[in-house]
Amino acid sequence: MLSSELIRDQGVEVVAIFFETPFFSSHRAKISAESMDLPFKVLDITERHFEIVKNPKHGHGENMNPCIDCHALMFRIAGEMLSAEKAQFIISGEVLGQRPMSQNRKALSIVADESGLKGLLLRPLSAKLLPLTIPEKEGWVDREQLMGFSGRSRKPQMALARQYRMDDYPSPAGGCLLTDIVFSNRLKDLLTDNRNPSKKEIELLKTGRHFRLDSQTKLVVGRNQTENQVIRSLSDESDLILDTLSVPGPTVLLSGKKTRDLEKLAAMIAVSYSDAKDDKISEVVIRKGGSEKTIRIKGKDKKEFRKLMI
Repeated sequence: MLSSELIRDQGVEVVAIFFETPFFSSHRAKISAESMDLPFKVLDITERHFEIVKNPKHGHGENMNPCIDCHALMFRIAGEMLSAEKAQFIISGEVLGQRPMSQNRKALSIVADESGLKGLLLRPLSAKLLPLTIPEKEGWVDREQLMGFSGRSRKPQMALARQYRMDDYPSPAGGCLLTDIVFSNRLKDLLTDNRNPSKKEIELLKTGRHFRLDSQTKLVVGRNQTENQVIRSLSDESDLILDTLSVPGPTVLLSGKKTRDLEKLAAMIAVSYSDAKDDKISEVVIRKGGSEKTIRIKGKDKKEFRKLMI
């Protein structure tokens, strides 16, 4: 937001591009763009991005986040769009040293080099601390009107936001699910079983409690009515869907290998996370496609299943 305003102040038109995947949504960025009348486009890069998630040249961060490779990919794709957008250069909101691993001087240089932009990548918030770019050399922008921010403190950005009368801007958390330890563990587990999961399988990682019953079988348990609906919407004909009949409870999805013993274990977990008493037998309906059957089973203390939780 700040970079866009700094450049627009110099009479340069700016179009905001958001690169969307299952790991980060454009919802908040769209609100920000609308608040400042900034033209805004969304591009789904899931297929290209997921390849670097699986095999990042520069490795992952603390979790499954391949930040350096991710940034380079986004700028590379932006560069591919220059001609169609009738644009001359690319800007970003990166700040030198803000992220110790992905925004240090070396990382910013790697991203610029591997993006293929060759001097067409300008970082307005830290421009005075970085090498001259083509937009500055050619006089498309005035370097003296750009910033020299660095470090992890966001006080300079907040002060600049006040100058622009911005009072509704995103928190510094970022919103990338690949930085979340629970989601990352679920993704790692999924990739050990399937190196090329579908988008629906990735979406399912965001919902419910996840259990690994064996190397080929996984269980997802809804935590509320909204999650129950999401789980049903993301299931396919090969999955089993379990619901408790006697008492309110979760929708449970069983995928992978399905033996009678695993179906029984899935039903037991469904009852255990329902409103049923531990010593009461409950009915569980198991559906697959157009067929269904009902079994009666007792639940257990939920602590019994923690060792299976992903």
